[in-house]
Amino acid sequence: MMEPKDVRLTVLIVDDEPLARDGLRMLLAADPQVATILEAKNGREAVTAIRARRPELVFLDVQMPEMDGFSVVQEVGPERMPAVIFVTAHDRYAIRAFEINAIDYLLKPVTPERFRQALERAKTRMNTGDETNRRMVSLLEAIASSSRYVTRLAIRSGSKTSFINVEEIDWIQAAENYVELHAGRARHLLQVAIRTLQASLDPELFVRIHRSVIVNIGRIQELQPASHGEYVIVLRGGVRLQSGRSYHEKVKALTLNPF
Repeated sequence: MMEPKDVRLTVLIVDDEPLARDGLRMLLAADPQVATILEAKNGREAVTAIRARRPELVFLDVQMPEMDGFSVVQEVGPERMPAVIFVTAHDRYAIRAFEINAIDYLLKPVTPERFRQALERAKTRMNTGDETNRRMVSLLEAIASSSRYVTRLAIRSGSKTSFINVEEIDWIQAAENYVELHAGRARHLLQVAIRTLQASLDPELFVRIHRSVIVNIGRIQELQPASHGEYVIVLRGGVRLQSGRSYHEKVKALTLNPF
């Protein structure tokens, strides 16, 4: 068994945010035991890098569009995964599962001190043969059995992070790689694809009415039929939104009573 001082690590950073990757790279570069730093900007690239380069350690972002961190573990297989430190912004269900199963995680924004703690723990586990893979299976089982619907979102602006409860949101609009959250007169930008965010919202509370618009059902005051199977959705406060033709059935379902 190698002593910790002899370990030369190849580390993979997986995150769809360039600034987040840069921050972790800078912290890793300061550690003399880290020999090679690899990067992947999405889940598919991560799977390819893990299989081809076989890193000893992966910093794996949980929230990524299309293929999230948990999907990466499932695709590679927990028994074939290297040591993993999950990185998460706001998934409280994931955090609970990490803690229950003694899997390390970093909460964004990552602080240098917390990073060092997580890295040292990872090195210790690699040198003591810790049963991380078995625990990762338990982690995935815990995540699968838990509700993944978020109740609060973290909004980062510069060095400040504020929070908004999802029930305060009136409607959501896609803006390229971001979404714009409308809550009363306030607007907040969140870097996430609208499809990814929709999957994290309770469908009993939110409905997608257009490829670029999600609406809080409780804020809808009136539905007005428009042409070609579309609707005009009037929210409390007077905001008027147009539904997309392909969302006709979902919007029409809102006009029906459950009896």
